[in-house]
Amino acid sequence: MKLAANFGELRPNHYHMGLDIRTQARENLPVFAAADGYVARVSVEPAGFGQAIYICHPNGYTTVYGHLNKFFPALAAYVHDQQYRRQSWQLSLELPPTLFPVKKGDFIAYSGNTGGSQGPHLHFEIRRTAGDVNLNPLLFGMPVPDNTPPTLLRLAWYDRNQGIYEQSPHILPIHRGAVPSCDCLPATASWALAPSLLIVPTTRISFALSAFDTQSGSANPNGIYEAGLYVDGEPVVGFRMNNISYDNTRNINAHIDYKTREMGGPFLQQLFILPGYPAPTIYASPANHPGDGVVPLEDGRFHTIRIEVKDTYGNTSRLQFRVQYQPATDITATASTSYAPPAYTLSKKFYVGMVDGLETPDFAFYLGEKSLYDSVTVGATTIGYPGSGLSLPGGVSAVQAIGEPWIPLLDPVLVRLRPISSTAKDSLQAASSTPVPVDNIVMVCFNGASKDVQRPQWQGGWASARWRQFGNFQLVEDQEAPVITLPGTPDGTDLSKATRIVVSVKDNLGAIRNFRAELDPPADCKGGQWLCFTNDKGLAYIYYFDEKCPAGRHLLRITAQDVAGNEATKEIWFTR
Repeated sequence: MKLAANFGELRPNHYHMGLDIRTQARENLPVFAAADGYVARVSVEPAGFGQAIYICHPNGYTTVYGHLNKFFPALAAYVHDQQYRRQSWQLSLELPPTLFPVKKGDFIAYSGNTGGSQGPHLHFEIRRTAGDVNLNPLLFGMPVPDNTPPTLLRLAWYDRNQGIYEQSPHILPIHRGAVPSCDCLPATASWALAPSLLIVPTTRISFALSAFDTQSGSANPNGIYEAGLYVDGEPVVGFRMNNISYDNTRNINAHIDYKTREMGGPFLQQLFILPGYPAPTIYASPANHPGDGVVPLEDGRFHTIRIEVKDTYGNTSRLQFRVQYQPATDITATASTSYAPPAYTLSKKFYVGMVDGLETPDFAFYLGEKSLYDSVTVGATTIGYPGSGLSLPGGVSAVQAIGEPWIPLLDPVLVRLRPISSTAKDSLQAASSTPVPVDNIVMVCFNGASKDVQRPQWQGGWASARWRQFGNFQLVEDQEAPVITLPGTPDGTDLSKATRIVVSVKDNLGAIRNFRAELDPPADCKGGQWLCFTNDKGLAYIYYFDEKCPAGRHLLRITAQDVAGNEATKEIWFTR
């Protein structure tokens, strides 16, 4: 067994929650049940696991198999029937224990590349059924040989007298030390800084680490399992990737140096706990004593730092050096940790646990008590108006830059905007105190080329929406319907030898909300035979001919709607 990714590996906004098992760069290899149990759930979605099977086992565990191409025949037929009954390709089905029992080794599916997969592989998870908490599969004796210790790349230290988002890390390279002469297992490796004495100009510091792990016979860089920090031989803090819940996986943004990563830097895993990191955490000291990872240096003495990084087999890498506080002799000594906030029109220091916001006549935002992981100055300013270069097409409010994209949020920020453009509909009723629906106006959050679109709530002429990130915000009046095309399928085409129909739907804001395809609908209304079009990875809508489309001449009607409510319809005739 070879792994493309392991448990706890770092991903945008989440940990990797299982093992990615290589399938020789191929699809449609057979997948078998890991143990006796029953199929408790199946899911089909364009992202995430794509097509997935969940098997409950009598010992209290659930195994998950993701990115599948096709379920075993009886289950595939059941899912197909449910899709037509519910008129939805995307679904999540909870199944009773008696419907699809399985034995260890039973064929359950073919492997694939569906959903959020970037290449053919099987995603495999083991969960504790009670509480639905993911466990590290490598702790269950999976046949993955490994006698290689983790590789350490770089060390970073931080001034903990400042907020983590109001400084830049001091990054130091790590060098391989002496290689042990024995072939003992588990294997060990030593690492070092050059020079071995670290002088810092602050009295309180913390550390973060870049590292990766490999398995025997593989150079693929996987995530590390465990890291611990010792000061003068005493355990201070550490983390271990034993179990993580999907409810807590977003807290990876408090475990890594989020700012450095968002600005194009490396992953740095923190050996300290931010004040807003909610329980439960992956952190504890190596000896299970609680600590926050702050190293006090006020005494001016030398202190010995040891960092140990381990994999699930006990293979260990050790980094040891000394650190000492010495006051800075001039302003340049601390220049690299200083923070100059952007030129905001308004700004305020927000603290962990604080419920507060900023309000102006044209926009406002509010943070809840669980929004921030660390204290930070959050500012806002107007950067453009409708018709200007920074405005989106159809903008009906000013463009408001709120916060920085490198400040992570746990709970969302509430953003309120007021339209100022004369093109906004009269139904805004600015003086009204009751919610007012406004057709075709959406709120857009954009950073560079990325856009998120929501239909806002209206109250007294204000539009409100909640977002999981800071960025640039604007209200946009979207009058442009999606564009539906059928590449290579002109009207009247003969598809008697084809196996599928492919439909492309594009939207100016990239925000398709509904898609529907009907076969032979009445001329004046909906009500034809619903067809099950897949939408894997959100790239195209594909209908594979099935029993719902018999031989003969047919009319296909396709309807697509965007978030703003604009709707497009396209009809073609074809022969089957």
